[in-house]
Amino acid sequence: MSAYQPKPMLSVSAALDFLMSAARPVSETELIPTLEANGRVLAKAQVSEMNVPAMDNTQMDGYAVRAADCATGNATLTVSQRIPAGHVGQPLLPGTAARIFTGALIPEGADAVVMQEQCEANGSLVTVRHAPKSGEWIRRAGEDINSGSVILAAGTRLRSPELGLAASVGLASLPVRRKLRVAVFFTGDELTMPGEPLAPGAIYNSNRFTLRALLENLGCQITDFGIVPDSLEATRSVLRECAQAHDLIITSGGVSVGEEDHIKPAVEAEGKLNMWQIAVKPGKPLAFGEVQQAFFLGLPGNPVSSYVTFLMFVRPFILRLQGVDDARALTPKSYAMRADFNWPKADKRNEFLRARINGQGGLELFANQSSGVLTSTVWGDGVIDNPPGQTIAAGDTVRFIPFSELLY
Repeated sequence: MSAYQPKPMLSVSAALDFLMSAARPVSETELIPTLEANGRVLAKAQVSEMNVPAMDNTQMDGYAVRAADCATGNATLTVSQRIPAGHVGQPLLPGTAARIFTGALIPEGADAVVMQEQCEANGSLVTVRHAPKSGEWIRRAGEDINSGSVILAAGTRLRSPELGLAASVGLASLPVRRKLRVAVFFTGDELTMPGEPLAPGAIYNSNRFTLRALLENLGCQITDFGIVPDSLEATRSVLRECAQAHDLIITSGGVSVGEEDHIKPAVEAEGKLNMWQIAVKPGKPLAFGEVQQAFFLGLPGNPVSSYVTFLMFVRPFILRLQGVDDARALTPKSYAMRADFNWPKADKRNEFLRARINGQGGLELFANQSSGVLTSTVWGDGVIDNPPGQTIAAGDTVRFIPFSELLY
C-alpha cells in the first residue's frame, strides 16, 4: 500500500482566482441617501441629467471683459457691475468690465476673465494690464460632465470622491447593494479577552479586535459569536447558527491538523471544504468552503498570519461579494521599490514580508518576520510580495504593497 501523498498547496494566484470565481455577489438592493452611502457598492449605473458646470463661469476672482477691448494690454474700462457667485449679471456692454468672483456666471457679451492681480482698480474704472485671449480663465458649460453621460458604473465602491461626484449632479439618493452579513467566531481554550485575568498558558484574543476592525473598514454588518470552546460539537453547533442568516462566516484558529483543531472536520460535517492550504507565508492553513448557503473562510490563529491572509485573500473576496466588479478595485496597487536589506534564504512559499519605507526611499525589513510578531504590522508601511524561491539582495527591486491599499 503506497504512502499517503498530501495534495500540493495552491499558489497565491490560483487561490485568488478560485475565490473570485466562487464568489456570488449579494443581489438585494436598497435606495439610500447619498450622504449615507460611504463605503457601499453601487447597484446601478448613474447618469447625469445636467452639464457640469451648468453654465460658463469664472475660474478665479478678477474682471470679466471682452477680449477685443483689452487687445492693447493696457486698457482702461468702466466697471459696470459686480457679480458674486450665485448671482446672474447683466449683459456686458462694449468698453466695460464686470467685477467677478470665482464660480460666478460669465455675463453675456464677455469672453474672457482677467485675474485681479493683472488689474488696477480706481473708483469706477479698472486698468487691465494684460491682453487676454478669448476663453481665458473661463470654465465652459459641460467641461467636467456632459448631460446624459454615465458618471458612475454599476459595481463602483462609493468613497468620498464618488459621493462628491454624485452630489455635483444633484443625486440625493443612490441604489446600492445591501450590506454583507458576516459572522465571526474565534476558537481556542487559551483565548482570553482583555480586561480578564490571564491564566497560565492563556493569551489575549488580539485577532478578535484586528478582524472586526478590518470588517468594519469594509462596511460589513458583523455578528460576533465570540470565543468557541475547543470541541468538534461546539464548533459544529456555532457553524449551523452562523449559517442561518449570514452571507459569510469567518473564523480564526483551529484550521491546522492538530487534535484540537476542529474547524476542518466541522466544516466538512456541516457543509463542504473547497480549498485548504495555500503556498503562502505567513498563513498557509487558509480554509475556504460553504456551510448551507453561507460561504466559509477559516483563518490561521497566529496574529500576523490571520492579518496577512485577510488582507490578501479575504478582502478581495468580500469586495466581490459586495458587488465590486472592477478588477482594478479588487487588486491592490503595488510599487517597484529598492530593497535596502538582504534576504538570503528563499522559501518555497510566496512570502509577504513586513517592511517600511526609509528616509532614502528604499525599504527596510522588520527584523523578526515570525507569524506571531504583531508589532511588525504596526511598525511596517506594508508588505513585500516575494515570489516562491526568491532571495533578495540589497539593491534589488521588489514589489511593495502599502497597507493603505489593503485596509479599506
